[in-house]
Amino acid sequence: MPVRDGAYEELTVHRHSRHTMPSATDVDRSPEARAVAERYLRRERPLTALVVVLVVGIFLAAYAVSSLLPAIAVAVVLLVAARAPLLQSRGTIRLRTDDDPETVAAAFAGPTPPVLALQWGIADNAVPSDGTATYRVSYLLGLRSVEMSVETDAERTSDGAHRVDLAVTANGSAWATYTAMIRPEEKDGGTAVEVTYAAERRFGLRRVPQQLVADRYRDEVLAVQGYDVVERDAHFGF
Repeated sequence: MPVRDGAYEELTVHRHSRHTMPSATDVDRSPEARAVAERYLRRERPLTALVVVLVVGIFLAAYAVSSLLPAIAVAVVLLVAARAPLLQSRGTIRLRTDDDPETVAAAFAGPTPPVLALQWGIADNAVPSDGTATYRVSYLLGLRSVEMSVETDAERTSDGAHRVDLAVTANGSAWATYTAMIRPEEKDGGTAVEVTYAAERRFGLRRVPQQLVADRYRDEVLAVQGYDVVERDAHFGF
């Protein structure tokens, strides 16, 4: 689930689990995942700009065939439709990896959860401090930023599985939740991971291009981290 609320932001990760973060000045992030995230960003930025160009174009066309007031009315309707909180994202992802369950649980409870790679992968840096990691991406010449916080809770369930909960907020407002259930695969070895996620806020139609681009890269950014997507049940709509 990308953000912009997704593509451009500061991401602060607060951890409440038994795992500890590295004390280095910058979190060690997968270069392969970062490369995929950068490709996503290069595709997403022009499409987002295209939405603005489209709205302006429709306004100018309405002005050309009518007058200023009807054109303004059309522009207002378009802006409201583009920004109105109509859409919501939720779903389930089933993953498989050759890593053992303890390694997978540490990755999901760590400062760079695999399912948030499209966020931390485009950050300028990821600096941990006192149990907190901050992901920062500069845009609009540094004039704007979004701060996201991820509260992480990791525990063992009664059947021996690992459970990791991520509660994500953006500028203090709830943004999304993720729950990862991590179990050993008895049949083929390795580890099975089931991730359920749900957006805590709705998005406008202007986010549709961003969502479409993100769909292209979600599986790839997981694959380069060693996770095969076995099944994905995603919903993005009303």
